[in-house]
Amino acid sequence: MSKIKPSQGAPYARIMGVGGYRPTRVVPNEVILETIDSSDEWIRSRSGIATRHWASEEETVAAMSVEASGKAIADSGIRPDQIGAVIVSTVSHFKQTPAIATEIAHLVGAGKPAAFDISAGCAGFGYGLTLAKGMIVEGSAEYVLVIGVERLSDLTDKEDRATAFLFGDGAGAVVVGPSKVPAIGPTVWGSEGDKSDTIKQTVAWDEFHAERPEKFPAITQEGQAVFRWAVFEMAKVAQQALDAAGIAPEDLDVFIPHQANMRIIDSMVKTLKLPENVTVARDVETTGNTSAASIPLAMERLLATGQAKSGDTALVIGFGAGLVYAATVVTLP
Repeated sequence: MSKIKPSQGAPYARIMGVGGYRPTRVVPNEVILETIDSSDEWIRSRSGIATRHWASEEETVAAMSVEASGKAIADSGIRPDQIGAVIVSTVSHFKQTPAIATEIAHLVGAGKPAAFDISAGCAGFGYGLTLAKGMIVEGSAEYVLVIGVERLSDLTDKEDRATAFLFGDGAGAVVVGPSKVPAIGPTVWGSEGDKSDTIKQTVAWDEFHAERPEKFPAITQEGQAVFRWAVFEMAKVAQQALDAAGIAPEDLDVFIPHQANMRIIDSMVKTLKLPENVTVARDVETTGNTSAASIPLAMERLLATGQAKSGDTALVIGFGAGLVYAATVVTLP
């Protein structure tokens, strides 16, 4: 018989507060066209993107995260020192160690929480949310700060016609805490490693260190393959998340997919047969693809503009490099 005392956690978990930060510099398509042979019409028709935000030297991964986290903590109504864990999803923090989460935890005044980074690309927010829910239900933390943050302008090849217009910078954060009722549904997540080369860094860090190629490593992708996978396979995952939560499409109030591309978003809406009254996040038009930050940033904007409200039922789904994905149904804070 085990002598280990059972964990004493909350029965359920919920998102209590949300915050976002977009860099001050707004970059229109005209700037992108200075380095690639394309047109504003082509970029808009292929991606739906008109502008994106690029960070300044001072708007570091940590600085943007602290700004977004401060808003999320204030929105949640808790004190920073009540945070028991900090989870940061990013692929653009350039130090292998230590994790940027430890620095952010200190800067927001969280005390001595568990703090770690995860690398799950554009699905990273969903992964972090699931881990936070598990911590709270298991009892290892009462409140968890989950952050998605990227400075993808550092990893963008400004001369690559296929990707130069896609990526933006920003940070989104949520505070996850205890709940007496279900407010974060079961997560449908996974990976398809046989397609890991579909979205990737052009040069590995060890190769860069050894060879020092002329160009700094950047993110590249096979656009058509990614589009087909996202539209057809991720619609199935989204439906599985609805089924797992016992929610029908007509029961949804809001749909917040990863802001990868407007065509992908519109195609998923059509495939899922979402009713017209469901609010759909289309933050990509003015924010670009911010990878792990895109879902919390879009969530924050919908709530701030009144397009969504507290208590709404939302389907969130992230998908990206790996290829990895995570989808769940949540109650908005």
